[in-house]
Amino acid sequence: MRIRWTGKASTDLVRLHEHLRPVAPDAAARVVQQLARAPDRLPDYPRIGEKLEAYEPREVRRIIVGNYEIRYEIADATIFILRLWHCRENRSFESGER
Repeated sequence: MRIRWTGKASTDLVRLHEHLRPVAPDAAARVVQQLARAPDRLPDYPRIGEKLEAYEPREVRRIIVGNYEIRYEIADATIFILRLWHCRENRSFESGER
């Protein structure tokens, strides 16, 4: 399986970095690096995340990394990283779209 980041997920990484950087620049870089590497284990264990029934028939799952949630979709031989955010963040923008 291969991993593909959606545009929204990539934008989420930038947004999270920009939010943290003014307060703690070193921590912002560490958090973004940790989040960017977290999906690396998914090709070996694609179903490790909790399945989100609301998206059926699609197979959308989530993993928690520290205080952050990463949503991803398994579609054929590809894992799409859909979105990511801080667990306390307002999710009015939440989407399971690619």
